[in-house]
Amino acid sequence: MPYLSKIALNPRRRGAFALLSSPHRLHAAVLAGFAVQPVTERVLWRLDSNTAHRADLLVLTDSRPSWHHLDEQAGWPGGDGGEPLIADYTPLLERITLGREFAFRLTANPVQYVHRPTKPSAEQVARLTPGSEPPDATRRPRGFRVAHRTADQQLRWLLTRAERHGFTIPTTPTTPPAPGLNTVNTSPPPPPAVTLIARDILRFRKNTNGPRVTISTATFQGRLRVTDPDALRTALLTGIGPAKGYGQGLLTLAPLPAETTRP
Repeated sequence: MPYLSKIALNPRRRGAFALLSSPHRLHAAVLAGFAVQPVTERVLWRLDSNTAHRADLLVLTDSRPSWHHLDEQAGWPGGDGGEPLIADYTPLLERITLGREFAFRLTANPVQYVHRPTKPSAEQVARLTPGSEPPDATRRPRGFRVAHRTADQQLRWLLTRAERHGFTIPTTPTTPPAPGLNTVNTSPPPPPAVTLIARDILRFRKNTNGPRVTISTATFQGRLRVTDPDALRTALLTGIGPAKGYGQGLLTLAPLPAETTRP
């Protein structure tokens, strides 16, 4: 049974600051919430920081976790509105039907694979050096994972992958022109109903002497329409894109505002 958890973190506490400054440390803290170790199940998580005084950690798990250690170390233990929440995710999965629309949010690591990067890193230069890897006639040449840097590239990355994950992003509703106005060939097509609400570059080290990890992130928010319920459920449970261990790929859904008022 999958569970979606929400843990409030207090950025003003030293423990929270240490976790928020390193996706590697935060990932380790998330895995510490499971009684059975080592953790072998897929765990997705995401940070939502809507205000300066609070960060919400969302975690999707197969088994029921415990977040007392995070609450004590980095939250508001015993405070109203600060207790960790754990909810059964099954009811949401059962509401996914063909043609239904949801509001969504996704933080992801939009990338592409190329044979030769324009500005290779030191590690990539080493791989490009002839003879740096043993020959293997049965192995296909590996490409390089390169981040999409611009907002247009990141939006296009999401739009071109939506269908394979069981959804499309409809266009934004537009106001019809006033009677008598001819708008043929004068108005651009309506844009997709998605906004890039945050972009960031995460830089951290897994350990003191380890190589620096750099991850470009993009947070999308908008509206989607279900085209393949099973594929969308898979995307919800397994994530979208790479770097899932560092807070990327968790897609979450919510009812549209009009649905929340229905009896």
